[in-house]
Amino acid sequence: MEPSGQPFDRQLLARRRALRGRSGRATFLAERVGEELAERLSLVQRVFETGADLGHDGGELARRLSAGGQVRQLVRMDAPGAARGGEAWRVVADEEALPFADSSLDLLTSNLSLHLTNDTPGVFAQARRALKPDGLFLAALLGGETLGELRSALLSAEAELSGGASPRVLPFIELRDAGALLQRSGFALPVIDQERLTVRYPSMFELMADIRAMGMANILHARARRPATRGLFLRAAQIYAERFADPDGRVRATFDVVYLSGWKPHESQQKPLRPGSAKASLAEALAPQQAPRIEPSGK
Repeated sequence: MEPSGQPFDRQLLARRRALRGRSGRATFLAERVGEELAERLSLVQRVFETGADLGHDGGELARRLSAGGQVRQLVRMDAPGAARGGEAWRVVADEEALPFADSSLDLLTSNLSLHLTNDTPGVFAQARRALKPDGLFLAALLGGETLGELRSALLSAEAELSGGASPRVLPFIELRDAGALLQRSGFALPVIDQERLTVRYPSMFELMADIRAMGMANILHARARRPATRGLFLRAAQIYAERFADPDGRVRATFDVVYLSGWKPHESQQKPLRPGSAKASLAEALAPQQAPRIEPSGK
């Protein structure tokens, strides 16, 4: 039974994270997004004295941050048994219970883990408390129409074969909701955008193998407890190929990555103008302008 307000079975997630594979296929998404996060951080003209990475990506982002030299002391938070990523300090903890003291960090990052939290607003609030004033929160999480093709194929196949359907693909946050959450959590200067990555596979089964290796297989409390039949997955793979295959026969899988950043408020930060403080009126800005006069040449 699903606990009130908790869609994800976090204990099952922890077990799967501890057992997940580390093949190149399983880490390609964390590598791609970790590279983008590191690039975005490099655009910030600042050296961060103390930073923490919420890990759970195989150490991909932590390795990049350590190599970049922009964070003097990096703490990596990860699951039990995870390999080291080159950072000097490592703690084993859960994203929903951050182990950092209030106002202790200059930087807090997360690479593709916060979409698996039950209390995401609470995690954002903890992140804000852990940061020092003018500290930066930089994260990426899956959202939008991620794995929409797989969800559609499985739902259609199960409805066709049994007349009903159970949830088999995780829900993902919408872009506008992620932005609103960042603002409600009290972050200043919020920035949010989304990148769509399309990955192609020989069939649905290779996609599902990658999802399991990433530790992202079905962890919903509302999942069916009876094992799915072979016939269900075979029919779902047929539907997937019929609806989402390219001319060469390979199928598409969508991953919508939501990037967000925000700063803990500080008096030195840029602030919006007070109402009525503008030096030019809107009426003047919108008034018709006199056409420029062109003088004839040679005069």
